[in-house]
Amino acid sequence: MSDMKIHSTELLDELETGPWPSFVTALKRLRDSGKKYAPMVNDLMGQLEHSYEERLGFWKGGTVSVFGYGGGIIPRFSEVADAYPASKEFHTLRVMPPAGMHYTTDLLRSMSDIWEEHGSGLIAFHGQSGDIMFQGCTTEQTQPAFDKLNALGFDLGGAGPALRTSMSCVGHARCEMSCYDEAKALRMIINEYLDEMHRPALPYKFKFKFSGCGNDCVNAIHRSDFAVIGTWRDDIKINPEEVTAYIKEAGRKYFIDNVVTRCPSNAISLNDDDTIEIDNRSCVRCMHCLNVMPKALSPGDDKGASILMGGKRSLKIGDLMGTMIKPFIKLDTDEDYEELVEFAGEVIDFFADNALEHERVGETIDRVGMPDFLDALGIDPNPNMIAHPRTSSYVNTADFDEEAAKYFAKQEKAKAAE
Repeated sequence: MSDMKIHSTELLDELETGPWPSFVTALKRLRDSGKKYAPMVNDLMGQLEHSYEERLGFWKGGTVSVFGYGGGIIPRFSEVADAYPASKEFHTLRVMPPAGMHYTTDLLRSMSDIWEEHGSGLIAFHGQSGDIMFQGCTTEQTQPAFDKLNALGFDLGGAGPALRTSMSCVGHARCEMSCYDEAKALRMIINEYLDEMHRPALPYKFKFKFSGCGNDCVNAIHRSDFAVIGTWRDDIKINPEEVTAYIKEAGRKYFIDNVVTRCPSNAISLNDDDTIEIDNRSCVRCMHCLNVMPKALSPGDDKGASILMGGKRSLKIGDLMGTMIKPFIKLDTDEDYEELVEFAGEVIDFFADNALEHERVGETIDRVGMPDFLDALGIDPNPNMIAHPRTSSYVNTADFDEEAAKYFAKQEKAKAAE
């Protein structure tokens, strides 16, 4: 590699001057490694510097795949290949990670060895959809690289107008806030609908994400079409001794300033004897008090999940947060999870049949209207189905009192049946 001409990177070098670690430093390490991929990374940096100078991107797409798969590889061909020939092809393999992102160090070493042999050595853990991103591969090397990754037990993730790789938080494996088995829900849904990932046939992408509680550590509510968020419907569990110990250590003023007054629904009150009361009917499960006092407060026993749909970044109608579709489902038994998988399939079918090209499901719902969407999926309207709290309810407000009375009567009937 001694005859490799190092490209000037004056603009890229500026990115190393900030307070945070820079990807430029990592690229330079790969470029200067002496490995066989060093020329590819060198030309990659040269093209990136050229892009910064011209304020234009010089990558174009195309078609690259491995045997048996219609998606999972993001093709990138250089439009300035004559100047940067070593990086004229810089494809990305999207690979599905383990649910909950569980790895062994031996596995990570094996994956790194494969990519050093067949790719650029550049790996991202993980993309927004959860994929392991093996970035920088020639067309010739995509198949042998995938074959070896597949031999380790890994499969390609989603790319293009298809079901995308799902993502779940670490959840019940080590988090006391978890309200259901996130990894089980992820694996059951992805395994059932894997063809929708590898044989792209949807109008546009569709993402599932699973968070075990309202902390939403995988950004499901605003970055997925179908978000499953753990919750509970009984009272927050209180450990009085730990509450008293926390207030004694932190001080009453700190507790009032950082717990009581920061409750968005004013559901927490502090008594004179340093005990607390929680108005659970007002609690919105924001998780703040539980995060601040994890020994003193914990989720209730009647755990389950909420399903929200339509979250996404800007596309046709701008950013959307997920809209509540099912306020509460139980996820205790295998039958509960099978019902979740079945409902997920109904939503995918609706999306495939009704969405326009390059349209996310949140935009489809906005276009056809929530009443028609609920009717198509056989879901009864519920006052919790709102896009903007307290301002834009999907319930018909013309006869609100009458409809509300029907709703509460139905709830009482259901409780009596239990």
